[in-house]
Amino acid sequence: MILFSRSSKRFFLEVYKQQSLGRPTLIIASPQYAEEITRKLMKYSHENWPVAIWNDAAAGLKINGVSIKTYSDIQKYHKGLESVVVSDEFKVKDIYEDVKALGIHDIKVFNPISSYDKDILLNISVEDLLARHPKDLDKKTIKTFLTNKTVLVTGAGGSIGSEICRQCEKYGVKKLILLDHSEYNLYAIDQEIQEVPTVTVLESIKDLSFIDTTFAKHKPDIVIHAAAYKHVPLVEANIQEAIVNNVVGTKNVIDMAIKYGVEKFVMISTDKAVRPTNVMGTTKRICELYAQNSNGKGTDIVAVRFGNVLGSSGSVIPKFKAQIEAGGPITVTHPDITRYFMLIPEACELVLQAGAIGSGGEIFILDMGEPVKIVDLARKMIELSGQEGIEIKFTGLRPGEKLYEELLIDDADARTAYESITVAKPTAYDIEKLNADIKELVQIEDKIAKLQDIVPEFNHQQNES
Repeated sequence: MILFSRSSKRFFLEVYKQQSLGRPTLIIASPQYAEEITRKLMKYSHENWPVAIWNDAAAGLKINGVSIKTYSDIQKYHKGLESVVVSDEFKVKDIYEDVKALGIHDIKVFNPISSYDKDILLNISVEDLLARHPKDLDKKTIKTFLTNKTVLVTGAGGSIGSEICRQCEKYGVKKLILLDHSEYNLYAIDQEIQEVPTVTVLESIKDLSFIDTTFAKHKPDIVIHAAAYKHVPLVEANIQEAIVNNVVGTKNVIDMAIKYGVEKFVMISTDKAVRPTNVMGTTKRICELYAQNSNGKGTDIVAVRFGNVLGSSGSVIPKFKAQIEAGGPITVTHPDITRYFMLIPEACELVLQAGAIGSGGEIFILDMGEPVKIVDLARKMIELSGQEGIEIKFTGLRPGEKLYEELLIDDADARTAYESITVAKPTAYDIEKLNADIKELVQIEDKIAKLQDIVPEFNHQQNES
């Protein structure tokens, strides 16, 4: 590797001389960030010592005595390198395979907000490798949408709701109305939001009279509806409660938004609403139908549909992490099962962007990229853990679970000004009939049959072994 000289022999001598300073480390960064990284590692790190910087565009320069080289240079003489530190300006997934090809398995991300001698380097995570970073995120449009508005967030303490609250704080809302039925979740997000005024509302969306009082008292300009029961097996085991919470609760919030003249109502939906095979997805499809067909009464009502978010409560990644820490096995339901993934902050910003551009009646679909095989995700997490002998065990599909999720019911989608956001074909459903159907759904004994009546594409998969 021609790091400090033109010959590999002299390089190895240089690495040997510096081993007492720390493990020979390759820095991947732009010159601007490389200066900070090399300086902090030299001053504070007792484990990593920078011996080269990879940046093809700036090759030939030196920063703090460390040469910048091209990847082809590094490929020639990479032996002796023991670790890599990546600047957070780069997407780890874009360089991960290149680093692995060098035979280096110790990869860290530089933490720019570290407190000098603490937390300078962070372990890479599977989230780093799966993350998608939308190139058309329009922060100006989001800011215009939210600034100086009173925003009500239902499910404010959940994985999506809490991040929506953080984004609202970031973009300068006038006031946040935090609504959740979980006392602890509500307390936690209220403690976190410091820059904008908050009001905590401890209530369930199932209670129409409480929701009515909240809207009358606080008069929100915007409602972001994130409250829902989302875990497929739990909903399969508690169908009545899921229908009342997801369907009736959503109807309550939409009805009150219209009654009190809310400007914009944004509902969080899911890819499981597309040709649903489970009760949860079907309830969310009914919510989409109610949202779409309640529009045009003075409140612009839109829904935003996306797949799984990385690291949400009860999701597969925290589960796999716990199983790895316990020594395995990792349990995967089926070798062919796939899912779409997106980082929570990015999904939430795109939700707000879709809400900003919506004129009412749309179901927006977020571009989730390519689906990920869950077994490949499990293998990657085992690899990143550094543990050996972790077994993967296939347990069979759970009730209501399907192998592949979809984001469109058909291909007749419309484009928006943003590549990351499309619009599903509208589905007309007489609102008076839908109200009557929802009322019957709550009361009828055979709820599966009524769900299929409202959503004909619902194909219930019990997956009983």
